[in-house]
Amino acid sequence: MRIGISFGGAGRSAAHLALSCLIWLALSMATPPARAHEVFPSIADMTQVGDALEFVVSVNAEAFVAGINLNGLVNTNTSAQAPEYDRLRRLQPADMAAAVTAFWPGMAQRIAIRAGDTAIIPDLVAVTVDPVGDPEVARSSVLTFRAVLPPGTAQVVVGWDPAFGALVLRQQGVDAPYDGYLEAGALSDPIALAGGGQVGLWQTFLNFIPVGFDHIVPKGLDHILFVLGLFFLSTRMRPLLWQVSAFTLAHTITLALASLGYVSISPRIVEPLIAASIAFVAIENLYTDGLSRWRPFVVFGFGLLHGLGFASVLTDFGLPDGAFFPALIGFNVGVELGQLAVIAVAFMLTAYWFGNRPWYRARISMPVSGAIGVMGCWWVVERTLL
Repeated sequence: MRIGISFGGAGRSAAHLALSCLIWLALSMATPPARAHEVFPSIADMTQVGDALEFVVSVNAEAFVAGINLNGLVNTNTSAQAPEYDRLRRLQPADMAAAVTAFWPGMAQRIAIRAGDTAIIPDLVAVTVDPVGDPEVARSSVLTFRAVLPPGTAQVVVGWDPAFGALVLRQQGVDAPYDGYLEAGALSDPIALAGGGQVGLWQTFLNFIPVGFDHIVPKGLDHILFVLGLFFLSTRMRPLLWQVSAFTLAHTITLALASLGYVSISPRIVEPLIAASIAFVAIENLYTDGLSRWRPFVVFGFGLLHGLGFASVLTDFGLPDGAFFPALIGFNVGVELGQLAVIAVAFMLTAYWFGNRPWYRARISMPVSGAIGVMGCWWVVERTLL
């Protein structure tokens, strides 16, 4: 059965508008996400040491010092403070550590650590900054700070300024520790210092669904283009279902294996291959309008690569030890929902209105596939040679 309905005489003009929107969207994705200054949540490990809490937090310090508002931001290159960020990104570790130390007094005032009604201002203990490396890739810095607790403190609430972005907070050194994902500006639930505040399995599953969705929409630009490449092969439902099923099965396998530590491949290998997969499916769309016998197997192989890309995100988050599988499944459900959202938008812009038109393939499917293929080829070059 074909996807599509009859449309009035203005159909071709509307089709041109839809096509322009899709190509504009594709061209706006030309910055390769794997090598840009992508925004990730900070990860904090909290441990009680005597009468104080010690926090060891992995952050994008350049973004903080540059004054970039990370709340809802996908890539620091889109910020007005990007030039200052780039300058800081090229500083040697000692110089960047000095810049963080100078920034700290203001930052400390924007960190929320509360014991009952008492707000505690933390003291900076140490700053560790990674070597410069590739300045086009965000680097990690580790801030260690200490908050002295009032006598008799049994629980605390933790959070920070929305401009610092999302925070993964992990309690250490106790049984059933608290482990939470805090959206920008959110405060944790009260955390029992003696432990026992671990989030339940069901809640962990629910918490990781938006994490997976967010990795596709809006952050997973390369995955979005791959899914669109699958969608624009044909207006028939069966080819799309075969491809999406093969892709889902494959990336689920490698996502699980990589997250469990059984598979580990360098991003310098995986990312160019993901770009090549985008180029392949898009370019093949130009030569065929139907599902070949071997395309689902090719898509399955590409899905294995994309699963490794998804796993790198979970590695950055650090899956909770006591709820590993609910978090993994929740993330994967979020990824699937993100992919379905991409297909739904593409369907409503194009196939729903124009899928049964004889000019659909020539005027919509092929131009969009061509644009996606060009970007996939460019990303291959950039991720290997530039």
